[in-house]
Amino acid sequence: MALAVPALLAGVTVGALASDGEDEKDAVGESRESPQLPERDVRLQIAVSGDLLIHGPVSAQALAYGNGERYQFRPMLEQVRQIVRRADLGICHLEQPLTSGIPQGEPVFRAPQGLAGAIAWTGWDACSTASNHSLDAGLEGIDFTLKRLDRVGVAHSGTNSSPTAPRAAMLKAKGVEVALLAYTDLIPGLTPPEEDWRLNMAEPKRMLADARRARRNGADVVLVSLHWGIEYQHEPSGFQRKVARRLTASPDVTAVIGQHVHVVQPIKRVNGKPVVFGEGNLLSNQTANCCPPESQDGMVVILHVRAGPEGVSVTKVRYVPTEVAHPSFEIVRASGESRARTIGYAGRRPWLKPVP
Repeated sequence: MALAVPALLAGVTVGALASDGEDEKDAVGESRESPQLPERDVRLQIAVSGDLLIHGPVSAQALAYGNGERYQFRPMLEQVRQIVRRADLGICHLEQPLTSGIPQGEPVFRAPQGLAGAIAWTGWDACSTASNHSLDAGLEGIDFTLKRLDRVGVAHSGTNSSPTAPRAAMLKAKGVEVALLAYTDLIPGLTPPEEDWRLNMAEPKRMLADARRARRNGADVVLVSLHWGIEYQHEPSGFQRKVARRLTASPDVTAVIGQHVHVVQPIKRVNGKPVVFGEGNLLSNQTANCCPPESQDGMVVILHVRAGPEGVSVTKVRYVPTEVAHPSFEIVRASGESRARTIGYAGRRPWLKPVP
């Protein structure tokens, strides 16, 4: 697990995956050098995960693991920890705000504050916090959530407690600076807050400006996390495709990571760069009882990054299919139909493979 650094930094050069002619567009964005890059090639693995969506039964089980005295999520995350901690950096998606009060789960979400400690324990260095549930506990919920993450040393991007707060969550590993920028295009039933700086909205001009600013401040990698798409739809929407093309056309963006739809979507190359359209649910109570059977499927995606004198590139992508066991809510490596579904939707290419 890497150290979070406070300064706003972002990506400098953008590389491409080798073309196999099977994805949307293979043109590569301009590659730029940085005097801060290592003098020799450095290999970096970044593990990114899907939705942490804490429904009521998930909270209840966490309380049972804590003997009724506290919410204990570690047993649910043990196997994910083994995957994330092998990587140099870990990034999660926190779907809802945290609370010190009574948790809620559906339709208005508030997760127990103890989840923050479990996130740090699992090995996630940063979390995206922009989602359609970011405002479920109001502006106070945003402030409380970010304070809890700060307290356990987990960086964050997507929601803000101050108009001057940097948009990028900044991480450093093996001398390489990595910026996480997170946004949502969804706030069902709500309007953006009067203080529009509170929640990062997925406006292309804004996202590109943030990536450009971050890059000018010296980071080597820029990851853009997007809460987008149509729920339970495996095929990316027109909006997802359009925004993916626009973001990856910029030399300031290294890769795009997507959440929200609660099922696995494809991993593609767009303009030669990896786009993880949707990682599915990592932890939730969604099953065939309420939703499509594949809503219990998810994956931890590993981006293999090479940084050196000639710039930065994502050389390959690997992913670990996961599923939620019931009634324990342990996240386990997927098997059988769940694993087959995830591989079928995520895809397999020479540069893209599931982990055995």
